[in-house]
Amino acid sequence: MTTLKSVCTSDVALSSAPPLRHGDRLTRAEFHRRYEAMPHVKKAELIEGVVYMPAAVRVDHGKPHAAIMTWLGGYWAATFGVELHDNVSVRLDEYNEVQPDALLRLDPALGGRSRVTPDQYLAGAVELIVEVSGSSAPRDLGQKLEVYRRSGVQEYIVWQIYENQLTWFELHEGEYVPLTPDEDGIVHSHVFPGLCLDVQAMLEGDLRQVMAGLQHGLASPEHAAFVERLSE
Repeated sequence: MTTLKSVCTSDVALSSAPPLRHGDRLTRAEFHRRYEAMPHVKKAELIEGVVYMPAAVRVDHGKPHAAIMTWLGGYWAATFGVELHDNVSVRLDEYNEVQPDALLRLDPALGGRSRVTPDQYLAGAVELIVEVSGSSAPRDLGQKLEVYRRSGVQEYIVWQIYENQLTWFELHEGEYVPLTPDEDGIVHSHVFPGLCLDVQAMLEGDLRQVMAGLQHGLASPEHAAFVERLSE
């Protein structure tokens, strides 16, 4: 039974944690302790032992983020065994706990390499991460890219909103290489068969065309075979 004393003791333990501050150098365990003690803070990350706390989200980030979630949501709805998450903290190692804009993961029972922790966070290399990058682009294409590569995240998408550029990386022999669009300008995932993106349509905000391209991928024999394998 939870007693008033235990609740009060827990509250004191949380309140005794120092505040989380941008630029702090911490271990992942200490970062997480301070983050949990500040429920009013909605996003913070630890990258190579350094705390990053982004500013409030503006429309120029929120709209492309919504487009990415709509696109990935279509794949999630049609693919058994795949999970979509939005801004979930992911524990990678002792000095890295990230909170990507979006991610897709496979259920570990079906071959996925990440897991849900007892306190309801993710741990391990999820299969696909997406970052919508404004002022954070140098970090997303620098330190974060290196952390994801080293951790074994198989595919990584960076949408640079100021440069109007989207790059989809695939982990190949331990290094990230950009996936090449096909003759129709469509990029195809190798980790998630049937997940495809009309990059130019996404950059132009033509979500109808983006979803039409995805539907084509979902109707492919490759996606059908993938769903069948996951359903076995």
